[in-house]
Amino acid sequence: MSNRHHHAAASVETPAGASLRRAALACLSALVLGGCLQPWQQYSQGADVSTVVARLGPPRETYDLPDGGKRLMWPTQPMGETTTAADIDAAGKIVNMRQVLQPNEFYRAEIGKWTRSDVLVNFGRPVETSYFPMMRREVWTYRYLEDNVWYMLYSFYFDDQGILRLTQKTPDPLHEPDRRSLF
Repeated sequence: MSNRHHHAAASVETPAGASLRRAALACLSALVLGGCLQPWQQYSQGADVSTVVARLGPPRETYDLPDGGKRLMWPTQPMGETTTAADIDAAGKIVNMRQVLQPNEFYRAEIGKWTRSDVLVNFGRPVETSYFPMMRREVWTYRYLEDNVWYMLYSFYFDDQGILRLTQKTPDPLHEPDRRSLF
């Protein structure tokens, strides 16, 4: 019988080895994150509209822009929180592509100036519309994700002439925990 002893060699990492490992992790992270690009981040200005349509399919909404171009939209509503919008010039080239259901886009809306048409062209069809007779306001509501964390609703209130009079953001009750079990 032989008695074998196994000795584990101690591993000591040198500063150069630690730097190499950090660099490898950074490269791996970049590769993983690169694969997570959102649809609106995958196209460059000047590319042909056919590249977008080939990947995302036909747009679900199309609107005319004042400069003769078009805005194509791929919403994920009613249950999703994003709408990819591509502004296309008259020659069929991408001018701009972005996710429009987000605070910095909503905050562009001008109270007293924007109309239902402006909201429609900028954000697409709302997930919900309501009318409050006592306020005499029609309300269009959109689902969105704020700071990639908070499920929210953004609402636009229009007067009877279709002029934007108020905006409001609130938590999306679809994602609120059921609090009835607490009582």
